[in-house]
Parts: sequence; C-alpha cells; structure tokens
Amino acid sequence: MPSSTLVTFAAGALEGSGSVLHVVPGDGASVIVVDATPFHPVDHTWPDQPGDAGTISSDDASVEITEAVMAAISDEGEFSVGADIPVKRGAEGWTWLVGHRLAGDAPEWLVPGLSVGLSVGAARRAALSRGHTACHLASLALDLALADLWRKDPGVDALGYPDFEGRANQTSRIHEDGSVDEYRLGKSLRRAGFDTETFAATLSEREASVNAQLAVWVASGAISSIVTDGPTIVDRRTWVCELPDGKAEILCGGTHVSSLTEFASISIMLDLSDPQLLVMTTTAVPAA
Repeated sequence: MPSSTLVTFAAGALEGSGSVLHVVPGDGASVIVVDATPFHPVDHTWPDQPGDAGTISSDDASVEITEAVMAAISDEGEFSVGADIPVKRGAEGWTWLVGHRLAGDAPEWLVPGLSVGLSVGAARRAALSRGHTACHLASLALDLALADLWRKDPGVDALGYPDFEGRANQTSRIHEDGSVDEYRLGKSLRRAGFDTETFAATLSEREASVNAQLAVWVASGAISSIVTDGPTIVDRRTWVCELPDGKAEILCGGTHVSSLTEFASISIMLDLSDPQLLVMTTTAVPAA
C-alpha cells in the first residue's frame, strides 16, 4: 500500500525536497503530488486555513504553486482532490496526500520520478500562522467572557472554561493576520443552557472583556507550538500554548506562530446584527 505524504510544516519548514509521485491534469490546473513536502494544504472537510503557495523546481526550471490541497487515493485506485474527496481525512481504505495545485497545465519537465525542490511563500505562511493562532486565542477568550451565561454545563474548552466555541461555532475562516468565526445562537444553544438575551444586552461589555484578555495573553509572550503524533499528513497534530491561565491544547491541522511575541496586538469585534448569528472578526497586528 502506498504511503501518505510526509510533511514538515508543523515544525515551521518553508523549504524541502522530494520525488514526484503523480502529475494529475484537471481543467487547466494540474495537481502535483510529491512524497514529502513543507506545504500546508487546505483541509477538504474543515477548510479554515488556506493552503500554502510557493514554487516547485528542478535544476533551473520552476513553476508556481497557487495552493496546496488535500488529495487521496482509494485502495481501488480512485484519485480525488479537495472537495471531490468523498470521505473525511483519515478514513480507512484511502492513502492521504498533499497535492500542489498549479496555475495551469504541468510543464513537460515535471514528470513522475523527478527530484524536485519545494519552497513555500514565507510572508503568506507567517501571516496565516498569525491568523490561526489569533483565532484560537480569540475563541478561548470568548469562552471565558461568556462563562457566566451558562445555566447548564456545556463541557469545557482547552483551558477549562465553558465551551461556547465547541457548542456554537459553525464556520471558521482564517486569513492573513486574522479570522472570521460564525456562531449559531439558535434554539439548540438556548436549550443547552446559554442565556442569549443577556448576551445580546451586554454585547459591548463582552467584546471589551475578550479584548482585555487578549492583551494580557499577548503581553505574556507565551510559547506556541505544534505537537505531532507522526510525520505524515494524516497524523494528528495539536496546537499547544503555555498561557498564564494554563496550557491550552487544541487539535489543529494548521500552522501557528512559535511565540506570542510575534504579535503587537490581537483584537476582536462582535457583530450580532442577526440575533441568531454571532460573527466574531479577529485582527492580529504583527510585531514590528
């Protein structure tokens, strides 16, 4: 059985080399699969963080990679890419791969068996990593700011606070130096014991509380890292941050900063224009 792609992005790698396994044409945007890569791919089931962009090269020739994506091959030989993958990542009967999507058709020199170099765009990776770390910190600070609004136990988050994030989050989208999260405030959340009326009446105070907590955490300069269970794209990865409130550990397939000293600030805005939908916009300002 073929092996899943070896990945090094969790350790912060931006450069790597490997051997081309597959060159897959498709609607003017070929996908290249290499046995090992530093590229982080966008996840097909929870596409919160965009995939890395960069270049793939051999000798004096290179071609642009517009985005790294998930790919998979079934035991029966079915090859699928991105949203066309019919199962969740890690499902049995599939080999899990990182695909490197090109802007057009693959050049003639890019063929299976070729040894290539891979280079990730550093500025975009750094900005997405800041965005993803800021997103996690904002969700933890939001959980703390809303802790008194629960009449029942909703379970706890990575710091032991009532888990509003886990109960209500329906979408999360990371972008460079920020994120946008949407939380459903419907009947099911009220039945779970959350006081939506008091929340709506105290929205500005809750926002201020989140921002105050984020300022404390950024000032701490806490260490942030990714712990992996193995070297392949399908192995579990966990974001770990040594906050003053305790060690936060969140299962996460994305990339992150190595320390909160990489931020000048992190702040959020809460929008409840639709009383059934809370939108949290997180903005990270990189350190000078």
